[in-house]
Amino acid sequence: MAGARDYDLTTGSIGSHFRKLAIPAALGMLFTTLYNVVDVYFAGQLGTQEQAGLAIGFQAFFVLVAVAFGLSSAMSALVGNARGAKDNRAARRLAVQGLAFATLATIVLMIFAIWFGPRAIILISEPGAYRDAATGYFYWLVAALPGFILAFSANGILQAHGDSVTLQRGQMVAFFANIVLNPLFIYGIPGVIGGMGFNGIALATILSQTGVMIWILWTVSRLEIMKGVEPRHVRLESATVKEILAQMLPTTTAMLVMFVSGFVVQYALKGFGEEAIAAYGIALRIEQILLLPILGMTGALLPIAAQNYGANDHARVREALWFCWKLGFLMTALAAPILWFGGGLAMRIFTDDTEVIPIGQSYLRVDGFLFPLYMMLFAINSLLQALKKPVYTLWISLYRQGFGIAFFVWLLIGVFGMEVWGVWLAIGASVSTGWAIALWLTIRISNEKIGGLRG
Repeated sequence: MAGARDYDLTTGSIGSHFRKLAIPAALGMLFTTLYNVVDVYFAGQLGTQEQAGLAIGFQAFFVLVAVAFGLSSAMSALVGNARGAKDNRAARRLAVQGLAFATLATIVLMIFAIWFGPRAIILISEPGAYRDAATGYFYWLVAALPGFILAFSANGILQAHGDSVTLQRGQMVAFFANIVLNPLFIYGIPGVIGGMGFNGIALATILSQTGVMIWILWTVSRLEIMKGVEPRHVRLESATVKEILAQMLPTTTAMLVMFVSGFVVQYALKGFGEEAIAAYGIALRIEQILLLPILGMTGALLPIAAQNYGANDHARVREALWFCWKLGFLMTALAAPILWFGGGLAMRIFTDDTEVIPIGQSYLRVDGFLFPLYMMLFAINSLLQALKKPVYTLWISLYRQGFGIAFFVWLLIGVFGMEVWGVWLAIGASVSTGWAIALWLTIRISNEKIGGLRG
């Protein structure tokens, strides 16, 4: 049996490495987003209240999954640095300890979720059917936490080896499984099994994402660095845990801040009714689809920069960043007009509610102007993680998605009394000012770590 994919990103064409990593990653994210689109579609078949419940319940759930994003970035950066330095022993230690830590974190989070979920949902919703739907959906999703946290953590190890194909294939299979499982569990089979209604969407997620987790863990077990792993290697060591936490916590906290900003937006929108909440949830799915090529490309920057920084090839790190930015500007130039002129049509795919459609369309029009800034911010996050400076991604996130969004929402909605457009403009103001701060920090850190952005 052939071994798992393992690429040396310190040699060869930068462009070819981006293609090798970004295209499968973007396809994987495409199927992940389409997976979510399937959920939104079937929730819409049940009603606007179910769509609003899906948006809120999933938002609360993904606060918990922030740990998975942090571990994925930590594994990609740390194992990638070790691979670049050709230190397979260190790479094995980090990978095994990372998976052991992820297992412990999953158990703790599943217990915490029972307390956290209902309280978070109450905070951002009004009493009624859509709150009840969100709460029931969240309780079911708790059983999906292992599928997300362990899969993301293990995928960080694969990314460090230049493998973005494995997750893509897993998410592709999960997407097609979701198309079958959603209607099966929602409606059942007459005379055979009864339908679960809205909560059937959650059960479909549990089964399909658990399958993805098993697939990715099996692939990791076939890596060269995993040969010779013994049970004693799983025992957590304080020095390695500190190393993982130092890389993970800033990214996890930054993701938590991002999710909290989502709650701030949801809190502001609830004053405009469930139609505004449903519109925002649908518009985010449309935004995610168009961001996929950008996310794939900027995500590919992390393992490329990490391996080359580990190999002490700073010129190649700079080359990778500029390649990412240049291609990113081209991608955003193609995506923005779709948001400006096709947002209403895209919204109609998911809902025929005449109150929901124009609200979502207004968000997408503002969003089109922010795409180039998102692209640069995503690339900056990957670079800072590769340079082992993830704490700065936290400071950027604390401003952009913490203080910034809360301040501008308060200013535009609370002080100036704007309608729903005020929420969208608040998002735009926080992203724009956050981008300026991030660029300034990146210039300073790159001067210290790699001799500047231009060398």
